[in-house]
Amino acid sequence: MPQSKNDALPRLRFLTCGSVDDGKSTLIGRLLYESSSVLDDQMDAVANESSKFGTQGDSVDLALLLDGLQAEREQGITIDVAYRYFSTKQRSFIAADAPGHEQYTRNMATAASNSDLAILLVNAKSGLLPQTRRHARIVSLLGVRHCILAVNKMDLVGHDEKTFTQIADEFQTFAKALEFQSINSVPVSALNGDNLFTASQHMPWYKGSSLIDLLETIKIETGQAQAPFRMPVQYVNRPNSEYRGFCGTVASGSVKVGEEIVVLPSAKTTRVKEIAGPSGTVETASSNQAITLLLEDEIDISRGDIIAAVDAPTAVADQIAAHIVWMDEASMLPERPYTIRFHSMSCIAQVTDLVHRIDTNTGKKIASKKLELNEIGYCKLSLDREAAFDSYSENRQTGSFVLIDRYTNATVGAGVIDFALRRASNIHWQETRVDKEQRARMNDQKPCLLWFTGFSGSGKSTIADRLEQRLQSLGRRTYLLDGDNVRHGLNHDLGFTDQDRVENIRRVAEVAKLMVDAGLIVLVSFISPFKAEREMARGLVADDEFHEIFVDTPLEVCEARDIKGLYKKARAGELKNFTGIDSDYEVPENPEILLKGAEEEIDVLVDQVLTKLGIN
Repeated sequence: MPQSKNDALPRLRFLTCGSVDDGKSTLIGRLLYESSSVLDDQMDAVANESSKFGTQGDSVDLALLLDGLQAEREQGITIDVAYRYFSTKQRSFIAADAPGHEQYTRNMATAASNSDLAILLVNAKSGLLPQTRRHARIVSLLGVRHCILAVNKMDLVGHDEKTFTQIADEFQTFAKALEFQSINSVPVSALNGDNLFTASQHMPWYKGSSLIDLLETIKIETGQAQAPFRMPVQYVNRPNSEYRGFCGTVASGSVKVGEEIVVLPSAKTTRVKEIAGPSGTVETASSNQAITLLLEDEIDISRGDIIAAVDAPTAVADQIAAHIVWMDEASMLPERPYTIRFHSMSCIAQVTDLVHRIDTNTGKKIASKKLELNEIGYCKLSLDREAAFDSYSENRQTGSFVLIDRYTNATVGAGVIDFALRRASNIHWQETRVDKEQRARMNDQKPCLLWFTGFSGSGKSTIADRLEQRLQSLGRRTYLLDGDNVRHGLNHDLGFTDQDRVENIRRVAEVAKLMVDAGLIVLVSFISPFKAEREMARGLVADDEFHEIFVDTPLEVCEARDIKGLYKKARAGELKNFTGIDSDYEVPENPEILLKGAEEEIDVLVDQVLTKLGIN
C-alpha cells in the first residue's frame, strides 16, 4: 500500500485534559475544523445535532464532533476518550479528548500513557482547580514531558491579560515539582478560535506562539526507537513440529537476523534465525512492528516472556516499587491479592507496603493505610513469581502495569514501575524428603481446609467445634482455627479495619495451608467478610482441598442472639467496623456447602457437612 501524505509527516500524539466544562471537546473540534479535517457530511450532521444537543444557540457546536456517545451529548460531557486525527503541512496529529469528571480519571490516565504532550485546559473564570492539578500530576507521572497550559474562555473575562498571567504564574509555581521538560502557556478562546491558528485581535498583549505553532514545533524525543530491543511474547506459533515462532510487537529498539538475544526471566541466550513480518520475511524489525521471531536454538519460551538485547537485558524480580493510580470505588488494601498484568504477562501481586499517598494538590507525601478512588500512592508489591520488566522512566511499554480485581475482573489500578526490589539471594526453598502425601497416608485421611464464613452469631464457631468433635470420634486428625482464639496470639496486633481484616485472613490462610500440608483436616471459623480473601485462601491449597462453608443465618437472627453483646455496642456506636452494621459482608455466591444456621439443629448441620465430605 503506498504511503499517504499524512503517514509521511512526523506524528505527535497529544491529549487534552482538565476539569469539567473547560472546553476540551470544543478546542479539538476547532482544531479539526480549522485544519480542514472535517468532511462536509460530518459538518452537516453536527449542524443537525447542534439544534438538539448543542450549547451555542443557533451556532454550530464543534464539541459535538467528539462527543460521540448519546449519553455524552445529552449531558454535555465527555465520558470516554475520543481520538481524532488531523494534520497540517508540518505535522500529523492524534488528539485524545480525555474526560474531565473525577470518576473517569482512569480514562484520562489511559490516554496519557500513550501521549507525547498534554494540553491542560483551564477555564479563565475558574482558574486552577483540584482536578486540573490532579491531571497535571498524573500526566507527569505517566511520562508526558511536555505541557501546554491553554487558558480557555478568555472571552468570558474580557480577554484580560492580568487574569491570564495570574493563572499561568500559579501553574508554573505548582508544576516546578513535576518532571515536565517544557511548559508553554497560551490564552485562547476555543469557541471563537482566538490564538489557535492565528494571533487574536482581542489579545494584542500576547506575543507568544499560537497553539498550533507550538504543536507543530515542539521537539519530542523518540526514545522508544533508541531504547534497547524489547519484544514481549504474545503468542507462540507452532503449527507443526518443524516451525516454532514467537509472535509479538516490538516495544522498543530494533532487531536483525543473526543478532544475539536473551529471553527473560529465564536468561537463556540464542540468535535470531529469521524474522517474519506481515508481508513476509525481513532482515530487521524496529519499534511498533508486529513480527514473528524464529530462533536458532530450542528454548522454552512462553507468553509473557520478554525477548531482549543480550547486552541490555530487562530487570527480573518478584518485588517492585511503583506509583499506582487507584481507579476503583473500593479501596486499595495492602496484602489483598490482585492480578497484575504487565505487557503480555499476568501473575498475582500483593501490595506489601503503601509507603505514602501523594496529595495531588500539593505533592505532599502523606502516611496512609489505603488508597481511595483517583488517589496516587507509592507502593511496594510482591509477585507470586519472577517477572521481566523495565523501569517506566526507561521504557513506557515494559515498565507499566494494571491491577485487576481477581473476583470481578475489573481494572482497579494502573501503575508505573520505579525499580525492582530484589529479595535476599540467600532465601531458597529447602528441599524436604517427607511430603503432604506421605503425611496424609500416615494419618489415613485426605487433608482438606473447611472454611466456615458468616456473620458474628451465625453459629459457625459452634458448628465447627461440634464438627471437630465428630471427626475426632471417627478417628480423624484435625485442628480448629477460630477467629477469637487466633486474635489472642498470632493476630493480637490487628484491629478491625478493612486492611486489618485482610491481613487477619492472610495470616490465618497461610497457617491453614501449613496444617493441610501436615496432612490434617483443618477447620477455619472466621467471619472473613471479603470474597477476595476467601478466594486467596482457596488458591493456597489444591482445588479439591478447599471447601467454603457458608453459615447463612439472617442478620436479624444473629443480632437477636447477640451472644457476646457486640451488636448492641455496634448499634450504640461503641464498636466501630463491625460486620453487618458499619462494615460490609460479601455473601458467598457458590459455596461448596450452604448451611441454614437459623433453621436446623447443630447436629443436623454437622451431618450435612459430613455427608457432603463423604465422611461417615
